Amino acid sequence: MISKAGKALNGHLDHRNPLVFDTRELGRRPGAMKRLTRSVEAPGSPVLGIDGVIGVPESAPVALDLRLESVMEGVLVTGTARATAEGECVRCLEPLALEVEADFQEMFSYPDADDRNRSRTADPVDDAEDDEDRFFLEDDSFDLEPVLRDAVVLALPLQPVCKETCAGLCSECGIRLDENPDHHHDAVDIRWAALQGLAETVQDGEKDNMGGAEPGVDEKQEK
Repeated sequence: MISKAGKALNGHLDHRNPLVFDTRELGRRPGAMKRLTRSVEAPGSPVLGIDGVIGVPESAPVALDLRLESVMEGVLVTGTARATAEGECVRCLEPLALEVEADFQEMFSYPDADDRNRSRTADPVDDAEDDEDRFFLEDDSFDLEPVLRDAVVLALPLQPVCKETCAGLCSECGIRLDENPDHHHDAVDIRWAALQGLAETVQDGEKDNMGGAEPGVDEKQEK
């Protein structure tokens, strides 16, 4: 598994990617701020959301409102993403669309600032664990995609429903209950099911006998 630091420092960011942002105009003066509004296409593979449950389709529009702030350690990115997620209701299995709004905030650190702030007596193991949970700038740019993915997943329901009052499907025949509110099945007590089957068998036998002559009648008439 590649750490976040490894992705940022060794991934060679593609500046043609609309989710890669350049911070050079912001500079390294603490307190400087820049606001950005951008519409991008949702990345795919994997889906932007919860795979197999609900997510923003690949290439669907995602509206981003960002605020970039220069601080001592790097660039603090605060933003909101808005998009339409698609999936299916977990109760009735009908397709659904859900407007999602995901808020996020993440620090993208300067690689050299990380070295300056590192204590000489710090444990290398602790430093490696800290790096695993951090994002870094690369050539004064950052990739927003991993942050966006985490934020959207947290904003989406794990069990999406088409509506809170959805009655789901009949457990016996699968019919959609919202469209058939009076639908029901007569419940049979399993303790009586065997006796009911036996009674039906006896009744069928009696009907068969009624259709023919009584035993011995033909013999008497012949005599």
